[in-house]
Amino acid sequence: MSSDNQGWTDLSSQQKKSGLAAWLGWMFDGLDMHIYTLVAVPFVAQLMHRDAADPSVAQHGAIINGAFLVGWALGGAFFGRIGDLLGRSRALCLTILTYAAFTGLSAVSTEWWHLMVFRFLSALGIGGEWAVGASLLSETWPRRWRPWIAATLQSAVNIGVLLACAAGWIMKGVPSRWIFLVGVLPALLVLWIRRAVPEPEEWHEARRNAANPPGIADLFRGPAKAVTWLVIAICGVSLTAHWTFMYWQQAYIRSLPEIATRDAAARNAAAVVALSLVMVGSIAGNYLAGALARRFGYRRAISSLCGVYGLVMLVAFWGPRAHGTALAFMFAIGLCQGVFALFTMCLPPLFPTLLRTTGAGFCYNIGRIIAAGGSVFFGIFTKVGDVRQALFFAGMLFFPAALVSAFLPEPRDTPGRTPHGA
Repeated sequence: MSSDNQGWTDLSSQQKKSGLAAWLGWMFDGLDMHIYTLVAVPFVAQLMHRDAADPSVAQHGAIINGAFLVGWALGGAFFGRIGDLLGRSRALCLTILTYAAFTGLSAVSTEWWHLMVFRFLSALGIGGEWAVGASLLSETWPRRWRPWIAATLQSAVNIGVLLACAAGWIMKGVPSRWIFLVGVLPALLVLWIRRAVPEPEEWHEARRNAANPPGIADLFRGPAKAVTWLVIAICGVSLTAHWTFMYWQQAYIRSLPEIATRDAAARNAAAVVALSLVMVGSIAGNYLAGALARRFGYRRAISSLCGVYGLVMLVAFWGPRAHGTALAFMFAIGLCQGVFALFTMCLPPLFPTLLRTTGAGFCYNIGRIIAAGGSVFFGIFTKVGDVRQALFFAGMLFFPAALVSAFLPEPRDTPGRTPHGA
């Protein structure tokens, strides 16, 4: 483990390369993740040969998004295990190839369920990339950098979403399906990662010293059991609320009185602007969250930000809003999303080295299966044409997440604490 007092000029070439690889992987994660949300309504309507206002279009779109979240969860567990067995760098390459290939294949969908399958498969790679990238950096970068690494990595996702918005803006006159081809670009990153990014020494040492590497079952016994269930609960509740917002905020903006009467291209443009504001707010929120974690610790920062996220959503969706006011709330909600940046560096150190990507990937991403059910639930039972109610009630879920987060263990390698052993 590197000295905790390193500055940028003291970092090794390996540390910088691993940081760049994880950052680029997360950026393309965000790109491939949110391409679908930009074209979900018109593309699903096209595949179903129905009008975009048909309630069944929203319901099937929610089902596709639910399948994506389930794939994300399973990918986190699967590739997390691969990362512990084969190494972080190798697993990172596999995750990127997976989400790039199947995002691109979404363009050839001719039925709504084709799109659902491709989104599910692409999500396997996206879910796995989170766990592998987070563990790679937790094992190679100094402890004092970690709150800022967490913010920077999460900001990479936000920048990827902004790139998706830019692609949506540039291709607004092009058939919806072709935007998925932009998602193939990350595959080029794999060539560099395999050549330039070695496996962390901490992983090699743990492999040499382990006669019988732990498996997924070890998450549910011994010291890891309590942490496993606690993190699953926090992630399941908070991610349900978060992903309900991330999916339905596009439909919410399109349904505003000032926007609903515009033509399809203008409605899409308004949705892109709103999502861009969320992402700009989120980038700022990531660094705010990092500052809070350094000052108060991860546990108190996560608990506080979950509570504020819920409060802002309740105020935002309490009643009808003018377009300008709604955009201001989009930025404010983005600020609150910095809470998820903290999970990046908080969760991996809670688990032993050879259970690190398995534990972080499984526990964080299994919450997405719960979120998938919540996303579909809010999509099916919300009032037709008014998703504001779904967003309001989803916001309430952040309050139990804040309560449970108060019991989250503080990572033993938090700056100022004793380093966590393997």
